[in-house]
Amino acid sequence: MGSMFRSEEVVLVQLFLPTSAAYTCVSQLGELGLVEFRDLNASVSAFQRRFVGDVRRCEELEKTFLFLQEEVRRAGQVLSRPEGRLPAPPPRDLLRIQEETDRLAQELRDVRGNQQSLQVQLHQLRLHAAVLGQGHSPPLAATHADGPSERMPLLQPPGGPHQDLRVNFVAGAVEPSKAAALERLLWRACRGFLIASFRETEQQLEDPVTVRAGEARAGGASRGGGPGPQVQWAPLPQGEPSTWMTFLISYWGEQIGQKIRKITDCFHCHIFPYAEHEEGRLGALQQVQQRSHELQEVLGETERFLSQVLARVQQLLPPWQVQIRKMKAVYLALNQCSVSATHKCLIAEGWCAARDLPTLQQALQDSSSEAGVSAVVHRIPCRGMPPTLIRTNCFTASFQGIVDAYGVGRYQEVNPAPYTIITFPFLFAVMFGDVGHGLLMFLFALAMVLTENRPAVKSAQNEIWQTFFSGRYLLLLMGLFSVYTGFIYNECFSRATAVFSSGWSVAAMATQSDWSDAFLAQHPLLALDPNVSGVFLGPYPFGIDPIWSLAVNHLSFLNSFKMKMSVILGVTHMTFGVVLGVFNHVHFGQWHRLLLETLPELVFLLGLFGYLVFLIVYKWLQDYAARAASAPSILIHFINMFLFSRSPTNQPLFHGQEAVQSALVILALVMVPVLLLGTPLFLHWRHRSRSQRGPAGRQPDEDKSGILDSSDASVAGWGPDEEKAGCPEDGEEAEFVLSEVLMHQAIHTIEFCLGCISNTASYLRLWALSLAHAQLSEVLWAMVMRSGLGLGRKLGVAAVALVPVFAAFAVLTVAILLVMEGLSAFLHALRLHWVEFQNKFYSGTGYKLNPFTFASEEG
Repeated sequence: MGSMFRSEEVVLVQLFLPTSAAYTCVSQLGELGLVEFRDLNASVSAFQRRFVGDVRRCEELEKTFLFLQEEVRRAGQVLSRPEGRLPAPPPRDLLRIQEETDRLAQELRDVRGNQQSLQVQLHQLRLHAAVLGQGHSPPLAATHADGPSERMPLLQPPGGPHQDLRVNFVAGAVEPSKAAALERLLWRACRGFLIASFRETEQQLEDPVTVRAGEARAGGASRGGGPGPQVQWAPLPQGEPSTWMTFLISYWGEQIGQKIRKITDCFHCHIFPYAEHEEGRLGALQQVQQRSHELQEVLGETERFLSQVLARVQQLLPPWQVQIRKMKAVYLALNQCSVSATHKCLIAEGWCAARDLPTLQQALQDSSSEAGVSAVVHRIPCRGMPPTLIRTNCFTASFQGIVDAYGVGRYQEVNPAPYTIITFPFLFAVMFGDVGHGLLMFLFALAMVLTENRPAVKSAQNEIWQTFFSGRYLLLLMGLFSVYTGFIYNECFSRATAVFSSGWSVAAMATQSDWSDAFLAQHPLLALDPNVSGVFLGPYPFGIDPIWSLAVNHLSFLNSFKMKMSVILGVTHMTFGVVLGVFNHVHFGQWHRLLLETLPELVFLLGLFGYLVFLIVYKWLQDYAARAASAPSILIHFINMFLFSRSPTNQPLFHGQEAVQSALVILALVMVPVLLLGTPLFLHWRHRSRSQRGPAGRQPDEDKSGILDSSDASVAGWGPDEEKAGCPEDGEEAEFVLSEVLMHQAIHTIEFCLGCISNTASYLRLWALSLAHAQLSEVLWAMVMRSGLGLGRKLGVAAVALVPVFAAFAVLTVAILLVMEGLSAFLHALRLHWVEFQNKFYSGTGYKLNPFTFASEEG
């Protein structure tokens, strides 16, 4: 947790990798994830780098892998995750993997092609068999519409009245959607010189056309020598069963036959030979059925062989994908290295945490031991700002994510995340305070925490669930703090609970007052007077007294309490943010900022709004029960403080209040020019002093972290913009521009002074959202549960009536109060941390350390 309060030390290192062991060294660094490589070939095109050929071979393999993966998915199978950690393969294994991959891909293409060809042939044979079977039943249609002709067979027996006429036949099959149009066009084109019979097949046949279309999309890019560009693959309905229409057309004349063949070709009909005699048709039918049976056997063997090929793909493809991705990542990292003058080693530069340097050195030595020459790593100076490294765990990751969403912190500036662990759930709970609602949220988060190690929970693909699961510890604390503030507000699903005895006694008030029956009849509202002895017994031990939930003025009482509480929390939160800035100034050696910025800011903030907090607390500690009508107003006192005036009707809280208020306002106004001009004038004086002494007279400060060989001015260069004018570049003093420094400081002064006013008012959202949550809970209880309880008494079936009522109450509570109100309170707490708290000390202008690692490749 030490690195949570400030980012870790990060050093710039230079690596000398022997050429023969460079691949192994970088591969080992990828497994450890310690170094973020810098591109030393930024001016070189990606197509001109040393290992561009190896990268292209890996990319070609990935294309082939995609083809194999789509074939597995097309077969309805799933690729399993590889077991264990797979190292990046040595370069010599790339050729072996490529050969085996190409062989598997070619086998799949050949088997798929044979399977489709056999399916098409089998489909044709089944259609032919259906057409041949049509002649054994009466036709469905004829040229005459009279009754006897509809019952006559299509083929007349030998020796009939038309035995001298030559009748020709065209038989085939067409899709059902085209049958009606084909029949109409034949009738109109042939002028009725034909007899056509259409009927549906008895069995549904699989359409191989959809299979070919799906293959054209999935593997069309694979035709030729190798796999081409791949696109998003969408599987079509393969072999979808459908009903076909078979037809038999008898006609006279050659010209009519030509017309019929042209029309059937236009409709993409399947035309089959059709014998004139029944014996020939029966023989042809038997031959077709025999060929269909043989084709089915061959197709079964083909599918079994295809299953064997896919089984090998399922076994080999997952580890190959991980290994090739790692190999590609290694070559991309090697492309960022430069080659030495002797071409015997590669030179790399990168950022590494100081605490990981021994591990880095040991890993390089182990990886290069077989090459005979050990890899070397050493620190090099850098004048730029290093990246930020903050290690997190499953508990702190969500809180660090809240901070990083605002901006990644500068190198080694104070990290707000450890303090956000407490302040964020607490400010959320102030707006969401309810024991029941907080308990539901706590139990939901607790269930996720207890099941976090289950694979099914981790691998869930639902995006909303992943969001909740990643912030489970944040939700846990938010629910826990909401239970705490709910006890303070004394609210559980908007109902008050009497854990302790009330501090107010109605019996004492009734005993010592003249509350007669006539008085009670005329006064439906009764007031408890704390001045009457025995009525007020003392403050409630913890939280709000439950008697206030019965009072008609409880809303006014809670408004006053929550509004003042919001101001106290806001001023305290902002003051804490200003104090955290002290640690930044001390760490970076900017001692002048303590006197010229932090001190004026604290005086301005506490002199005005800290005094307001003092007035609130002071008035709370005074007893105004006996003189409530003349109790002073804090708001009027605070307004008169800025106007340097007094109100005769508003009594002061303490003796000498006017003098104290005037002194505080004057002191706060004096701090404005100090805050505006102090830092620019000091930097100008320091710049002139250094210019007069010259470069030789400057003494470099010792680097606190021991990482960078930089002067104090270079460290200051990582700070706010107004000091960048004094940051040397390349060992020379940069030009100091006073006007730019004054402009930056003026912006900072205006932002802080106006922000103290607007930010304090912004914390009143704590009061507003707390009030809104309480009122929504009250409305939901009154509209649902109270109505349901009353309905049950009237009907006398309370147990039955409460079931749907409670179900509706539970659903509305979760949907409105937990989800909608919880999201609203979360966003407002987020804004209070980003705008009102973090801008007092946190710049968020850094960048994360992104080490070279194989973690994403293994996922």
